[in-house]
Amino acid sequence: MSKRLVHEMAYDAPQDAVLAMLADPAFREEVCDYQRVLRKTVTIDSNPSGMTVVIDQFQSVQGLPSFATKLVGDDVNIIQRETWTGGRGDIEVTIPGKPGDMKGSAVLAGSGEQTTEKVDMTIKVGIPLVGGKIEGLISDLLLKALKAEHKVGRDYLTR
Repeated sequence: MSKRLVHEMAYDAPQDAVLAMLADPAFREEVCDYQRVLRKTVTIDSNPSGMTVVIDQFQSVQGLPSFATKLVGDDVNIIQRETWTGGRGDIEVTIPGKPGDMKGSAVLAGSGEQTTEKVDMTIKVGIPLVGGKIEGLISDLLLKALKAEHKVGRDYLTR
């Protein structure tokens, strides 16, 4: 089984400004701080065809259902890797040592001073019986993270 999440974020900024924001380590760190990440390492490597973003973070599992905390422990390591070419990024999110992953894309579409980022992710957890529940939980957490990124991004672009 798997679960799909599609979410759009609108920004009052041209596409090149949104892409520059996504390439700024300070922005990525600010998003982590807004989400109260326990520890983080943000690495952004630019190359002639685009960029690779890696966010290695540890988040608290406080507030998660007990069946989920039994699987991950007191905190969870999440590695987010984005490979961008122009206005399209391929995204993969993994939890090292745990079954499952999230894969998908982000696409920027702009017109003048307006840009929309559309994120389309598929969440898959390979655990019999509870995999579907965990996929739903991860989907909810991912949506919360995208909303946090959108809020921080709108503030960032006004500075």
